Amino acid sequence: MRGQDIICFANDWDGDPLSKKHLMVRLARDNRVLWVNSLGCRNPQASTRDFRRILSKAVAFGRGLRQEAPNLWVFGPLAIPFHSSPAARWINEKWLVASLRIACRWLGFRDPVVWSFIPSSADVATALPRSLLVYHCVDEFSEFTGTDAATITAMEAKLASRADVVFVSAGSLLETKRKLNPNTFLVTHGVDVDHFRQALEPSTSIPADLVRGEGPVIGFFGLVEDWVDLELVRHLAVSRPRWSVVLIGKVATDLSAVRDLHNVVVLGRRSYQDLPAYCRGFDAAILPFRINPLTIAANPLKLREYLAAGLPVVATAIPEAERLEPLVRVGTDPEHFLAHLDAILASGKTGPQHEISHAMDQETWDRKLEELARVVSRFVDRSAAAPAALGSARSLA
Repeated sequence: MRGQDIICFANDWDGDPLSKKHLMVRLARDNRVLWVNSLGCRNPQASTRDFRRILSKAVAFGRGLRQEAPNLWVFGPLAIPFHSSPAARWINEKWLVASLRIACRWLGFRDPVVWSFIPSSADVATALPRSLLVYHCVDEFSEFTGTDAATITAMEAKLASRADVVFVSAGSLLETKRKLNPNTFLVTHGVDVDHFRQALEPSTSIPADLVRGEGPVIGFFGLVEDWVDLELVRHLAVSRPRWSVVLIGKVATDLSAVRDLHNVVVLGRRSYQDLPAYCRGFDAAILPFRINPLTIAANPLKLREYLAAGLPVVATAIPEAERLEPLVRVGTDPEHFLAHLDAILASGKTGPQHEISHAMDQETWDRKLEELARVVSRFVDRSAAAPAALGSARSLA
């Protein structure tokens, strides 16, 4: 896939690097990408968190169109965050389509591929002139806390049904999204193997703030949200008081379940660049997710990142963890989860290991991009051969 102009609707560029950023940075090597920051899926609340988010959106819009990487520009839109309101959605569509036309005219984009990762972009993405529409679904968005499930479901149905091609990152998503569009393909997440394999390098120093007491260190990194089973974390910490259970990541949920435990260490957010160093200090990594419709459809990036760092991993029984057995040990209840960790520690095979890391050699983001590009190229070629049949291939310039 080369020489394409791509408009990408995704999360905010300044956030932690998720699948969207990994893919678009690589696509920008041979294509031009306009990254559109998140339009949001949750209805805002009267909270400090949401006020700060609204303020950051206003600041991003004020910065205008900016180049963040070779061939990649970021646009921070202003949108009314009430997707359940038909009036707000109509205003958003007209305003954002006009704004993006101006941005694309400035960049000289013509007949772009519109590639959306978020269902809340449906009205805008389907209204833009384009050569191709791609919906790339990586979560069951209607299941996130705070969303208007009915509205997000309807917007996703609009986006998926009008897309030329749909990609999903998990098996359960394949089942549900194929009902909306027969051109739906499963491409699981990749991993930056070289980056996380730094955990195996003797020159990589364990950060000073990573607790190294007498006992082992059991580590987690990622957003600490309401899908993280902190009661399970508490069970591990109480059952094995000599262990240090370390949680790394932005905290966006109530920590009262673990706040009183001396051996649960909450470090907060750390940079992506530093994660291999923290992995070097883990004896084992955990994915303590609750089992619910959101996590059943999830394919957490951290599973492959843990493995690329060479770590033994124990996860709760979400389908995408089970797909990675026996590389990932799956605990079906708290005692089973604990028993897996006990077995890892008793084996003496703890911390980063080359054998585990090399199991991820075929799971790189470059390989995943090759899978995606092969499919997209087929549809691009098809649209070029029959533009009249598409009725949407027009210039934005």
